[in-house]
Amino acid sequence: MGATFDTNTGKKAANLTVNGDLLAKAKSLKINLSATLERALTEEVLEKEREQWKLDNKAGFEAYNSYRAKHGLFNDRMRKF
Repeated sequence: MGATFDTNTGKKAANLTVNGDLLAKAKSLKINLSATLERALTEEVLEKEREQWKLDNKAGFEAYNSYRAKHGLFNDRMRKF
């Protein structure tokens, strides 16, 4: 699944609070904080959107599963195994 946000949008400054020792270690390792945060936020956003999609489509999944339980799969009669 690709990005669900406009990757061409400009950057914005953000102020945040981070554990001091963690920040010092990241800086000493020359970790790009902006890129690291952006990757982490992308993962988090995608995961939350997947969870929301599942909730939004729960009724459809349940309807399909109910239909399948009553009628089987569309190709049950054609299967040879």
